[in-house]
Amino acid sequence: MPKKFLTLSTLAVLISLLAACKPAQQNSSSAGAEPSDRPILIKLTSLFNQSAPIQGESLKNLAKRVETASGGSIRIKLYDPGKLVASMEVLDAVSAGKVDAGYASPGFWMGKIPAAPLFTAVPFGPDSSEFLAWLLAGNGEKLFQEMYDRYDFNVKAIICGMSPPETSGWFAHEIKSPEDLQGLKIRFFGLGGSVMAKMGASINFLPPGEIFPALEKGVIDATEFAMPVMDEDLGFYKIVKYNYYPGWHQQTSAFELLVNKKVWNGLSPTQQSIIEMGCRDTIVYSIARGEATQADVMLRNERERGVKNTTWPPEMINALKQAWEEVAAEQSAADPFFKKVYDDFSEFRKNYAIWGGKAYLPRATSDSF
Repeated sequence: MPKKFLTLSTLAVLISLLAACKPAQQNSSSAGAEPSDRPILIKLTSLFNQSAPIQGESLKNLAKRVETASGGSIRIKLYDPGKLVASMEVLDAVSAGKVDAGYASPGFWMGKIPAAPLFTAVPFGPDSSEFLAWLLAGNGEKLFQEMYDRYDFNVKAIICGMSPPETSGWFAHEIKSPEDLQGLKIRFFGLGGSVMAKMGASINFLPPGEIFPALEKGVIDATEFAMPVMDEDLGFYKIVKYNYYPGWHQQTSAFELLVNKKVWNGLSPTQQSIIEMGCRDTIVYSIARGEATQADVMLRNERERGVKNTTWPPEMINALKQAWEEVAAEQSAADPFFKKVYDDFSEFRKNYAIWGGKAYLPRATSDSF
């Protein structure tokens, strides 16, 4: 009897110990797991309004997809320009940790980093598929992060959106020869602006929200900005009626998500991957949405608003291309990192041309059907 009692007592003690240990084991496992389920709110300031076609839509797509994919563990709260910081302060604010993240386009930082526009668009350069090939499968993305590190910006940089070709400007009068650009006051973006300056134009580089007022008040005579659907949103057709094509300066345009490095390093590998995949999804979304929405606006401009969708004459295209080659040579001579990026990009294009020249048919036109 005593022996049986002791056996039952021992068993009871063991069961009690196991029961007591079970919660402790769960807590230990929870404490040691990567914090992928730890909720985080990322405050993101944008250079573009959320209401803007394509860019604003892409930004909202990113926030929605990341929250859904993370099961709600990552929320991105979006702020329009000026709500947290001014448009042109996005990079500095994210780097300094004033905001967690920012959405912009690298070319806006050309005043700080000469090579930055090369990661948005290259004049007479590639379309979105070729540009993505260099960025994501060539050395582009590596050089992109290297650029910000080299210039001491404390940001993780991710390509996070891409648009189709832009128009190349809105003008009050026809541009028939290079002489018509002499002294013209025009808002122009990135390396295309450097080309227009070499052609004799006076360049005024403005963020999106300041362009229409400047055009309305005569501070500038002409402007370029983006694709027809985005230009429509800003209302350029109300003032100037000549819209020029093709967008030789931006055959595609890349956009970026910038995350403060302390914020980025505080995310788990799972959370980082979700954000990166969200950006990949946003690239696809922005290209598809961009390509699908331009024709209706062009027709509306022409039929209802008196806009002339005008093609650059061959003389102008040749002159602009020659000016770009001069700009590229000058920038490469002046800045070693610009040269490093541009040389890598140019070498990639040579190899791509072998494949592209054999594999792709020319773009179809309405005359082909």
